[in-house]
Amino acid sequence: MQPVLSQQKQLSKGEAIQITLENNYGIEVADNNLEIAGNNADLLNSGYLPSLFALAGADYQLEDTQTERDDGNSFEINGADSEAYRASLNLEYTLFDGLGRYYNFKRLKESYNLSRLDARETIENTIIQLFSVYYEVARLTENVEILEETLEISKDRVTRAGYQFEYGQNTKLEVLNAEVDVTNDSINLMNARQQLRNTKRDLNVVMSRELDNNFVVDTLVAFIPKLKLQTYREEAMANNVRILQSESNILLSEYDIRTTKADFLPTVGLTGSYGWNKSVSPASAFFTGSTQEVKGLSAGLNLRWNLFDGGGTITRYKNAKVVKENQQLFKQQIELQVKRDIANALGDYENLLEVYQIQEQNVITNQNNFDRSRERLNLGQITSIEFRQAQINLINAQTNKNLAKYDAKLAELQLLQLIGQLLNVDF
Repeated sequence: MQPVLSQQKQLSKGEAIQITLENNYGIEVADNNLEIAGNNADLLNSGYLPSLFALAGADYQLEDTQTERDDGNSFEINGADSEAYRASLNLEYTLFDGLGRYYNFKRLKESYNLSRLDARETIENTIIQLFSVYYEVARLTENVEILEETLEISKDRVTRAGYQFEYGQNTKLEVLNAEVDVTNDSINLMNARQQLRNTKRDLNVVMSRELDNNFVVDTLVAFIPKLKLQTYREEAMANNVRILQSESNILLSEYDIRTTKADFLPTVGLTGSYGWNKSVSPASAFFTGSTQEVKGLSAGLNLRWNLFDGGGTITRYKNAKVVKENQQLFKQQIELQVKRDIANALGDYENLLEVYQIQEQNVITNQNNFDRSRERLNLGQITSIEFRQAQINLINAQTNKNLAKYDAKLAELQLLQLIGQLLNVDF
């Protein structure tokens, strides 16, 4: 027995988006990558903070010593042990490195921005995927309703044909034709219901939730006004995610150039240390044993200037400039592709919207034709075959209208993605 749709919880478009954003595995991976980029762009990874480390050690020696003096005397010391202990707290800080860490830090910040754009692209693609399945569920839902109504009409036909046959108003052939149509309509309805169940599972996969969650979807569709869509199109080149990604890559390559140029300049560093040393020396032929303990502060300033490293820095600098040039060429190519894609998507959308409007009128025409055909069938003015053809024409018109409606809406969403407004509109 099929569940009653009205008893199932409705899954609104907003709820579907929210569940997907919270659960979708691809979006979770993109969020994790964004978190990594955020950690990398933190002050703790900038190179601006000093390094502080501790050192400690101990040495022990056990020696046997024999000394021959010029006056003929000799001394022998066996089992002489010496000890040394040391500990220090050290500070190192780079005062100047040719602005290398400055541009490297800016590069990390821009890498984070690029990761945000990558995450946005993942979200946009996932939303398109979500609605391609969501609207397919909606289309199949409406098709099931159409086929349910069709089956009821066909069953009523069987009843009427049976009564008319009993009273001698038609032949057994009319009854058989009506029964055949009921069988075909039942099969079509069963197949449509099974396809609907399968597509609901597909939608649950996109939302990353249990496959057996049942629901109904919102079949109402509203299109964006043309004037508002035109405003969005005028800002497309500034909002398209692929163009924004290309601009970010150009900026990253510029920071690479500046970071490489920093290698031509000297590095100035500051060092500081607070240390403690203790040594225990054994007696020798000339001195008595002693214990020495030293502690204190030390500081230093050092400069390192890599005047020539075999040409490695020069090569990296030249290559970084070429990489930037390539990124600029990629941006020009992407801009041209995006303009083409927007033009194609707009043409497809306008065409599908017009097809949908034509199909709406076609449903009205076929509905009128079907209503008149049913009246004439009841009056015995047409055959059951002619009536069935009118019924099939109406079914085709209704299902084609549903297909055109959701195709047009999906084309609108794809256009919104290209012009960079998919995440800024209400669904």
